[in-house]
Order: sequence, then C-alpha cells, then structure tokens
Amino acid sequence: MPESQPQPPHSSSGQSGPSGQTDTATLLLCGARLTDGRTVDVRLGGGRIEAVGTTGSLSAHGARVDVSGYLLLPAPAEPHAHGDTALTAEGDGPLSYDAEEVQRRATEAALLQLGHGATALRSHVRVGDVQGLDALAAVLQARRSLRGLAELTTVAMPRVLTGVAGADGLAMLRDAVKMGASVVGGCPDADPDPTGYVEAVLELASEHGCPVDLHTDAADPARLGRLAAMAGGLRPGVTLGPCGGLGRLPAEVASRAADQLAAAGVTVVCLPQGGCGAVDRRGTAPVRLLRAAGVRVAAGSGALRDVANPVGRGDPLEAAYLLASRHGLRPEDAYDAVSSVARAALGLPEVRVEAGFPAELLAVRGDGLAGALSLAYSRIVVHRGRVVARTSAVREYCNSAATGLDLPRQGRGEPS
Repeated sequence: MPESQPQPPHSSSGQSGPSGQTDTATLLLCGARLTDGRTVDVRLGGGRIEAVGTTGSLSAHGARVDVSGYLLLPAPAEPHAHGDTALTAEGDGPLSYDAEEVQRRATEAALLQLGHGATALRSHVRVGDVQGLDALAAVLQARRSLRGLAELTTVAMPRVLTGVAGADGLAMLRDAVKMGASVVGGCPDADPDPTGYVEAVLELASEHGCPVDLHTDAADPARLGRLAAMAGGLRPGVTLGPCGGLGRLPAEVASRAADQLAAAGVTVVCLPQGGCGAVDRRGTAPVRLLRAAGVRVAAGSGALRDVANPVGRGDPLEAAYLLASRHGLRPEDAYDAVSSVARAALGLPEVRVEAGFPAELLAVRGDGLAGALSLAYSRIVVHRGRVVARTSAVREYCNSAATGLDLPRQGRGEPS
C-alpha cells in the first residue's frame, strides 16, 4: 500500500531553485497538529523554525504545504545503521566490497531511511581486513552525495586492535579518522583482549576529540563494568549497543550493570527490530530496567535487509512502535528514544516544534502519537527547512454496507 519512493512536495508556487525552495524563501506548514492537541501553522526559514502560530495567523514569502490531518513531530534520527552491508540479504556468494557497489548500497539505504523520517544517520563501517579503507571511502562518498537531503556520519570499525595482529588495525583506525570518519568504534567482544581493545579506542578518541560507539552484546557483566569504568568522563561521549545480552542476565546482575552505565554517562542504543552482526545473538536490551537506572536509551534499526536481518526495514517509527508494544513504554517515551535521545547520542542539537529550533521535522498522518506509531503510512520529511521526502498511502475498499458509516480512512486527499 505505501508508495515508498521519496517524491517532490506538491506546494503552491514560489521562486525556487533545484532544491525546491530558495535559500531566502520561507516554507509554511499549514494546519499541522501537535502532540498537545493544538492545530497550528509553522513557518520555516534559514534551516530553522521561525514561528509557530494559530492556523491562518502566519504569512510566508515562499511555498506552502497543507499538512492538515498530519501530526508534526521532531524528525527521528538513526543512531545505528550499517550502510556498507545493507541490502545484501539476497545476494549470491561472498559480500562484495566493490567501492561503487558499497556506495550504491549506502546511498540507497540512507534514502530508504530518510523516506521513513530519519534526517540524520550514523553508519558503522568495517575497516581493515579485505576491504581496507575502501568501504569507508565509498560510504564517505555516499555522504557527500546525500548532502542537503540527510546528515550521514560514519563510525570506523576495525576487527582487532591488540597484539601483533592489532597493530595494523590501529594504524587503519588512525587513517580512517584522517579520512573523515567522525566516530571511532568497533566490537571489543571479537578481540582476544576486549579490555585492551576498549583502551585503544578510548585513547585514540581522546586524542582526536571523537565520540566512541562500540558494539557489544554486554553478556559479560564484569567486562561491561570495566568498560563503563574506563568510559566514564570521556567527552564527547560513549555509546554502546545493542547490549542484548543484558536482557539474558539475572535481573539483579543486570540492574548493577545498568547502575554502572548510568554512573559513567554511557548511552545505550537498543535494536528492537532485530540485531546486527551475528545472527545467533538475539534479544533486545532491557529497556525499562536501563531507563529506571537513569541510562539514556536510544533505539536504532540495525541491519537493513542483510544476513543479520533479511527483513529489516530501517524504520525508526517501527522501532518506537516495538518499544511501546513489546517493552511497555509510553508512546511519548518510545518516540523520544528514536528522536530526541537518538539525536543527542549523535551529538545533534535538540529539536522542538517551537520557534528557534532546527527545522528537522516529520509529519505523519494521524491525530495522535499512539495512532501514528500504529499506522504511520503517509509521511512528509523536512530537513533544514525543506521537504526532502514524501511517502503517500492510499487505502480503498470495494462498496459495502459499511460505506455509509463515515469510518476513518486514508484516501487520496493528500496535502496540496
């Protein structure tokens, strides 16, 4: 039913360039519903929200988009993607790391997630081994091609960093930062010396002022405690994920680990839609336990149709839906995990539908947040004050006795 290709907005005339609006023009979103129940007009300009007012109260020197019937939200962000391996589940033979193929996959994956609403993405990219730095170079090229549509940042992930074999990995990681990888990370669980691996990553991150984003199952509470102790105080910060192993630990042990993570100021990114990497390690981090301990918990998508999750959708609203339906979070808290907390994990400024905040917005057809998470088919995505993606859904039924009941439906009356 959903027509998932990003489409140009249908808006009233205004002087516009190739991007749809000129830099000096404003964009007026008309008739948007907010989560507090108000219906408002929202004027955007210069990449920010200029004004929010009652319907009909604002003027704009540019385009207008009618979003009546839509709920207007801060745009979600994707804190845990794998652009270099995305969309490979149906491939034959070994995974191709041909530079052009990796760039195509990373670009297509980012556009799919942009269509879902994610205007900022963090992609973990393997460096070293067979692919060397070629995959990173290809994802960085995808990043450049996406400029103006979405913000894509990269995490360099070496396999081994300790011992004789780790010398090459450490050199590769340093080169990756020089190339443009803005985050250092990897999987300490795969190194013969996990603690040494973390020490190497934290030292390099401190040297370059980079954030850290590490993959760990978190099934070993002693190892996790050491990691938290080492990470405490590092700025700009440490993110861990997916931490599914925490959910398999006894509640008392997991609770102590959560307290350690909270004290260290570590953010945990869980993957409610499925894991990444080893397909035999399933399960989601204990979200409610972590939140109760004071840990910042964001939600990511993980695998997008690769061998770890051949049916992965890369949809942040589905992640929020699962947090609400499976893990018992309120819809508001579930959406925060894919929007405000995810943006904070990426080091991005806060977004509110208020004047002065960045114009990173998602309009979803629906009256309230719970309904939007349940039936989020039609979406309009705004990045830097510009409509960059649009998904329209049409639901139709054949004639029946029920047609006279004035039942709610999604139809062809899309914004114009």
